[in-house]
Amino acid sequence: MSQQQASGGTDGAMAPAILMRGVTFAYNGANVLDGVDLAIPEQEFVSVVGPNGGGKTTLLKLILGLLQPGEGYIRVLGRSPREARNEIGYVPQHAALDAQFPVNVMDVALMGRLNKTRQFGPYSRGDKQAACRALDEVGMCDYSDRPFAALSGGQRQRVLIARAIAPEPRLLLMDEPAANLDVSVEENLFELLRHLNRRMTIVLVSHDIGFVSKHIGRVVCVNRRVMTHPTSELNGTLIKKLYGEGMRIIRHDQSIEERYES
Repeated sequence: MSQQQASGGTDGAMAPAILMRGVTFAYNGANVLDGVDLAIPEQEFVSVVGPNGGGKTTLLKLILGLLQPGEGYIRVLGRSPREARNEIGYVPQHAALDAQFPVNVMDVALMGRLNKTRQFGPYSRGDKQAACRALDEVGMCDYSDRPFAALSGGQRQRVLIARAIAPEPRLLLMDEPAANLDVSVEENLFELLRHLNRRMTIVLVSHDIGFVSKHIGRVVCVNRRVMTHPTSELNGTLIKKLYGEGMRIIRHDQSIEERYES
């Protein structure tokens, strides 16, 4: 593979935030992803959608370098996923953090600095300042000393996002960040993500096509193979092809009463 192929650019053009070419991955001999070609420019806000078991979380783990492709290659910010890991923030679907563990909000935010500056030892002043900035950005600065276990679901999600952005990443990956959140909290979450998108690329896995179509301009559809579409193309035919029968977009931006009045 040439240096130009590895960077994904031509004539000095900036490398995409994520570049995948011919990527295949299998569990126990069964392909989960097959021949994936994907390019996501820097500072885009895209969503990954698709059915359960279609390969969405596997796609994120390949980008993070937690899994290695059986075929093809991946570049993240112009480097291998492992080399780029310190510039990637990640909010997993199920955070490996016991809500009852006696830590406060600042403790959780500081965890994001471990891979950036150290694995062991006391946090530096710079670490604490970065964690404070992250908490302030997600609107949780006033809760720094509050026990994590005492927070609501939406507040916990904001703190976990603060943990992910505390190392000041260029790329933020999120796996179902709005799961189990009510509609108003989810709206606030997307407002926060739009703000963060001003300085970082965001890739968000979601099952909620209604919110995707309202807030995000481009989607990556994953069901073993990967296709990219503008959200304007999320019509019944495409949804049926991706999910099968029985799926429809739920219009979160329009109530039942408004539909009957229109």
